Amino acid sequence: MTRDAIFAVVKDNILKVLPEVCPAAISLEKSLVELGANSVDRVEVAMYSMEALKLKIPRIELHGVRNLADLVDLFHAHLRGE
Repeated sequence: MTRDAIFAVVKDNILKVLPEVCPAAISLEKSLVELGANSVDRVEVAMYSMEALKLKIPRIELHGVRNLADLVDLFHAHLRGE
């Protein structure tokens, strides 16, 4: 799966959890906090995305994620088996 496809999954889940966010405001450089997500929202976005991608990633690995690009890279690495 490409990074663009993974980003599309993440973006869909952001809009599911935070329907008030303008889709155009969602970019790889943004963090979930910048998009208005609280701690519960951030966990939901990650969990829904992992479910959609059929991934099981320990939550501790999500700790270093600074922005959506980092999240997409983490998911991409796990999908590739890295």
